Amino acid sequence: MQFPQRLIDGYHAFRANRLPAEQQRFRELADHGQSPETMVIGCCDSRVSPEVIFDASPGELFVVRNVANLVPPYTPDGAQRSVSAALEFAVQALRVKNIVVLGHARCGGIKAYAEQTEPLSPGDFIGRWMELVKPAAARIGPKGDAPLEDYLTKLEQASLHTTLDNLMTFPWVSEFVRRGRLHLHAAYFDVANGQLSVLDRERGCLAPLGS
Repeated sequence: MQFPQRLIDGYHAFRANRLPAEQQRFRELADHGQSPETMVIGCCDSRVSPEVIFDASPGELFVVRNVANLVPPYTPDGAQRSVSAALEFAVQALRVKNIVVLGHARCGGIKAYAEQTEPLSPGDFIGRWMELVKPAAARIGPKGDAPLEDYLTKLEQASLHTTLDNLMTFPWVSEFVRRGRLHLHAAYFDVANGQLSVLDRERGCLAPLGS
């Protein structure tokens, strides 16, 4: 089976247009390794690319993506945990200074949780994963008579707080935060209009960034 043509065309465009400008940077990254200052925990959603949203060059962001941009609590039980492994590497090895949890509007994982969608397979991997959203759902309370879209927005944003809480259960994260060597942030991207909002810790709410 042929490699996807769209990716082939994209690679050729990259070689022709962007690579010449980035070639020196790639050589430096190859010779000296990566040293990003920021880790982004984002969603798998193809519409929400951290590198595009933040106009990042190669080597600037250490990105981990999963369904609904979630982080499980610290669980040192010997199981293979990809998010925990990436977090460990980013904080302990790369010494990132910032972790940004990037949520977004119209998240399919959040919608699946809210609507209790039927499993896509016998393993129900998405359903089990989305159980991590339970604390966020408890935080905002039942949907009641609220429009579904409004409820989903509240749940998407409340899950950011849950993920920040879960990050602090990792000993090395909480210790580095306490020392002022690591800062945790949350942001929310509106797919429809491209607006990015960031968490204002003092006010406890998301505030849109200016143009």
